[in-house]
Amino acid sequence: MTASVISAGPIPGTGRAAQGAIELRQVSKHYGDVVAVDELDLTVQPGEFVTLLGPSGSGKTTTMMMVAGFEEHTAGAILIDGKPVDTLPPRDRNLGVVFQNYALFPHMSALENVEFALRMRKVPRAERRQRAEEALDRVGLGKMGGRKPRQLSGGQQQRVALARALVFNPAALLLDEPMAALDKRLREQMQEEIKTLQKGLGISVLFVTHDQDEAMAMSDRIVVMRDGKIVQSGPPEEVYNHPMTDWVASFLGDTNLIPCTVVERNGEEAVVDLGGLGMAKVRDRGASGENYAVSVRPEHLKFRTRATAGNGCAASLVSSTNLGATVRHRLTAGGHDLQLRELSSDSVARIRPDEELWVGWDADKAQLLVLES
Repeated sequence: MTASVISAGPIPGTGRAAQGAIELRQVSKHYGDVVAVDELDLTVQPGEFVTLLGPSGSGKTTTMMMVAGFEEHTAGAILIDGKPVDTLPPRDRNLGVVFQNYALFPHMSALENVEFALRMRKVPRAERRQRAEEALDRVGLGKMGGRKPRQLSGGQQQRVALARALVFNPAALLLDEPMAALDKRLREQMQEEIKTLQKGLGISVLFVTHDQDEAMAMSDRIVVMRDGKIVQSGPPEEVYNHPMTDWVASFLGDTNLIPCTVVERNGEEAVVDLGGLGMAKVRDRGASGENYAVSVRPEHLKFRTRATAGNGCAASLVSSTNLGATVRHRLTAGGHDLQLRELSSDSVARIRPDEELWVGWDADKAQLLVLES
């Protein structure tokens, strides 16, 4: 991977973001009879990187567009640093926005594109030129200010868009899937660079994506949305390891979902009956519903001997697929289809289809959740 061209310090001449708190109070958006966003409560703390994650139609982009002022909300209130902005046009909300297509002016140079944000704010010409040059230099494009967007790569265009969004020292930065058009390697590089930039500036970020890996890599907090509502929110590792419903577990990565009956609940641990897989102890975060399941991520399912199986049972191998760094094993156990993923270097190459094995998991690696499906 190419070394980052973005350094960790603040952009010269802009300083740090003043505060950057974003608050949505009972915000809704209706399109006729369609409810796109439903009474949403959300707060982005100063300096926090919050990602709205969800499938198409979940309301995440509509939410961001309402914060930016490009969509008018039907009900509720939006505040920036504690001040209502409901009646303010986008340019007066002091928010930097980077769109999926970057929205660069094709007839302007990179430098002129960055200057445009300052020109709209009536910054004197000499000052805006200096600040635009410093902003471009900060994102590694100091020598490319004279190029038109068509003369820049996708990653370079994105850096121009970032410089333009940050050059006027906004209270917060809004990013609407800005890396969707980049290839995998460049996308991963830009993830690191944007995170470096955000930490260096101490700026709040509200980020929209449908890419689970991207959300896991960049966020301080992930807000999972579905049908215009927030279904779970928390640090990436918490949402991944402790999903509250089978939908969240399945959307945020692969998982083994095993329907169960709750026998006993005691604090953060529950005893469950997994049917053909027997009894097991699992983590319990207080999920409440009518039907339950246990979620065990494929990387948390392990091959074990009968003597050390613990939570687990006998299983038969169906197939093994080498994915490069990892091997995915498909198994059947107690009438259930399971996935087990391990590092290629640790793979049990000697096992054969239809050979009986023992698989198990640690109690703190299995999560009791509500079965919605």
